[in-house]
Amino acid sequence: MIQKIKTLRDRYNHNLFDLFFGVITALLFSAFLYLEHFGITLKFLNTLFGLCAIALLLYIPKRAVLIAGFFIGLLWFYWIGYSFKYNGVGYLTPIITFAFAIIYMLFFGILALTNSVALRAVILFGLTFFEPMDFNWLQIEVLFVDSYIGIYKYQFAIILASFALVEYVKTSFRYAPLLLIILSVNFNQPKQPDAPIKIKLVATDIKQGEKWKQENVSATIKLIFNEIEKARNDGYDLVVLPESVFPFYMNKAPLVLEGLKELSYDISIVTGALLKEDEHHYNVTYMFEDGNFSIAKKMILVPFGEYIPLPSFAKKFVNEFFFDGASDFQTATTPTDFIIKGVKFRNAICYEASRAEIYEGDVNFVLATSNNAWFYPSIEPTLQKLLIRFYARKNRATVYHSANWQGSGVIK
Repeated sequence: MIQKIKTLRDRYNHNLFDLFFGVITALLFSAFLYLEHFGITLKFLNTLFGLCAIALLLYIPKRAVLIAGFFIGLLWFYWIGYSFKYNGVGYLTPIITFAFAIIYMLFFGILALTNSVALRAVILFGLTFFEPMDFNWLQIEVLFVDSYIGIYKYQFAIILASFALVEYVKTSFRYAPLLLIILSVNFNQPKQPDAPIKIKLVATDIKQGEKWKQENVSATIKLIFNEIEKARNDGYDLVVLPESVFPFYMNKAPLVLEGLKELSYDISIVTGALLKEDEHHYNVTYMFEDGNFSIAKKMILVPFGEYIPLPSFAKKFVNEFFFDGASDFQTATTPTDFIIKGVKFRNAICYEASRAEIYEGDVNFVLATSNNAWFYPSIEPTLQKLLIRFYARKNRATVYHSANWQGSGVIK
C-alpha cells in the first residue's frame, strides 16, 4: 500500500500531493463534527469518513501527516481564542488559533517519525491516552460516537490492527484483515436511564459582552425568576439553569438567596453562580430544595481559561501580563453529588461534563451547566455535546445539560 502511494506521489508535485492528502485527511477527521453542527447525523457517513481518516493517518507521507495535524487543530479549535477578548486581550485570538494548529501538528506529527504502518498504529493508539496541556477535547475515538463503530479502546485497537495488517499480508487475501473491523461494530448500545423526575432545562441567550455589566443584572435576575416560576407552574419537579447565570457572588446577595429558597418549597432549583470565601473565588452550582441550599464547587478547571497549566514562575507572568493579575479559580477536591427528590445527580460545570473524572463511581445522572457564549459564534457547543455524549455512553449515564447560548438538552 505504501509503495502504491509512493508511486502516485512520484507522478505529481510532491508538495501538492502532500498538501492535498493532508487537507483531505483533516477534512475526513472533522467531517462528523461539522455534519453534526449543521444538524446532519448520518451513521454511514460518520463511519466511512472516520475509518478513512484513521487509515490515511497510517499511510500518508510524513509531510502530509504534519499538514493533517495542523488543519485538524485549526478545524477543531479555531474558536479557543475567542474568549480572550473578554479579558481585554482580543489581539491574542489569531495567535491562540495558530498555536493550537501547531500544537496538534506536533501531536499528530509523532506519526511522521516513521513510515512503518505498524509503528504508526501503535503510536496513534498511544495518543488516545495523551492530553496536551491537560486539555482533553481531542478524543480520537469520538469520531465514532454517532457511527456504527464502538467508542471503546479495544474497538479502536481493532480498527488500527485491521488497517495495519493490510500492509503486511502479501497474499491475494491481503485485504482480508479489513474484515476484522466487524469486531469493532457497536451491535448493542447499553441503555441509558431517564431520571424519574420531571426536569426543566433552561436555555438562555445572554451575550458574553453584556452578561457582566452592572446595568444588566436586574434584568437577568428577573429573567431567571420568571423561568423558575414558569417551570413551577408547568408542573416540573426540578429546574436547571446555566453556569454562572447569576453573574455575581451569590453568597453576597442575601435577597436573591432568600427569593430562591422561598421558591424551592415548590420546585427544586439548580443554578450556576459565583462564590467568594476568604478572598478566594469559586465557580459553583447552587442547589435549592425545601427552603435550604447546598453548593457544589467546580473540581476541574479549564486550562488557560480558569487556570494556567504552567510552572509557578510562568503562571505568574501570564496572569500579570495577559489577565491583569487575575488569579486562578479555586477548586473542590472531589466531585459533588446532589440528592434531589430522592434521586442522586452528579454535578458538572461546563468543561467538567466532558471529563472522565466526573463519571467515576456510581453515576447514572449528571446535571451539567455551561456558558458557551464565551465562544460565540463557533462549533464549540457542538464539540462539547459530542464529547459529553462520548463520556455519557461510555459510562451508561444520562446528562441533563443547561447552557447559555447553545447546547441545552438531554444527552445520552
